[in-house]
Amino acid sequence: MNIIELHGAVWEQLMARRARLPHALLLCGQQRIGKFDLAVAFAASLLCEQRRDSGEACGHCLACGWVTQGNHPDLRLLQPQSFASVAGDAGDGDDPAGTKKPGQQITIDQVRALDDFLHVGTHRHGARVILLNPAEAMNRATANALLKSLEEPVASTLFLLISSDPHRLLPTIRSRCQTISVPLPSRASAVAWLRDAGVAEPEDWLALAAGAPLLAFSLNSSGERVLVEALLAAVGGGAGADPLASAAALERVVRTEKRPAPLRRLLEWAQKWLFDLLLATEALPPRYFLREAARLRALASETDSRRILAFSRKAIQCKAQYEQPLNNRLFLEDFFLGYVRVFRST
Repeated sequence: MNIIELHGAVWEQLMARRARLPHALLLCGQQRIGKFDLAVAFAASLLCEQRRDSGEACGHCLACGWVTQGNHPDLRLLQPQSFASVAGDAGDGDDPAGTKKPGQQITIDQVRALDDFLHVGTHRHGARVILLNPAEAMNRATANALLKSLEEPVASTLFLLISSDPHRLLPTIRSRCQTISVPLPSRASAVAWLRDAGVAEPEDWLALAAGAPLLAFSLNSSGERVLVEALLAAVGGGAGADPLASAAALERVVRTEKRPAPLRRLLEWAQKWLFDLLLATEALPPRYFLREAARLRALASETDSRRILAFSRKAIQCKAQYEQPLNNRLFLEDFFLGYVRVFRST
């Protein structure tokens, strides 16, 4: 199942706009549900010279080959350096000496570099597409530089903005775009998509990703299970858990984790566990940890929603503090000492 099948209704909306293509479209929706891939597919469709009856790009013509290779002369991609380049000009990449942290914003220089691109004829005498991903990565100066191009649209040119937080965009930017909301795909289609992608236990990973299929795929392929299972071993004992031993075990996992921000990710999973525990106190099924439903019910009988909510506020504070210089072991010990006090038997 490709990304178009995952978002069939949105694709139909995009196809309906082909006859009278606006100068700017804003695709907005939850993170990691496929908005960017859908935007790339639409851009490829506009640039394709032998489109299929469904409106999809053929994948075989010269234009499609250029899009696949990321060097189509009528396509530009503006995104932060920290994002991997998919198509077009996405910046120069990291500093080769490793001394410069990749940028987290779309820069004003990237927008200004569009001037020459916008004011020469298209290479294939067709459409011209500029992708901005994510659009909220523009600061005010960059957004104002882009605004000039949106206010003076160029014929056969489409600005395609992708955003997970459109309210961070300037109102003047939003007002000059036609907005298309990209909803979460249905659970059945997302599970089918993950299964086709080779994900084992797709229902579990989709729940852990709050219904976002691309995030579920990323979690499954990144080895996040090690961190999740270490946390479950620590929190599953409730009042009977040894907070110091739990902190020591998790500190070892965090220390050996090779991917970025393991402590932050651990705290995010802990917050999701607390949310499911709160649901269990109200006799509701879990949202994230589906396989832990029985254990959550058992733990819920030892506490109440008031205690969980109070500790959840502490978890929010912990997440805000994790980037400060600290001793991970002491940080985790304090967290789990608070966690075991949530249960009445203590």
